Amino acid sequence: MANSKVIYKITYPNEKIFIGKDLTNILNYYGSADSKIIEQDFPEEERKVFIIKKEIIWESQTASDQLANQKEIECIKDNNSNNPQIGYNRWPKRMK
Repeated sequence: MANSKVIYKITYPNEKIFIGKDLTNILNYYGSADSKIIEQDFPEEERKVFIIKKEIIWESQTASDQLANQKEIECIKDNNSNNPQIGYNRWPKRMK
């Protein structure tokens, strides 16, 4: 849905994930994961054909930006994507 707010999950070829939000639901937006961190996991040869999957895991046409921000944090925690063994989110910091 155009103009809806979405939370998405990107799955990389190594099965690590990144959770992000897009307040405009632009199809070609793939988030702001740290490229340097991701590049460490993929040698040059593996970058020649690089397939990722983007899934919308939450969406709303009526939610406030604040609610979308809260949902993003909730989804990061629920998916444990801020655990470097599982995902590429580096925020919010994990509690030890």
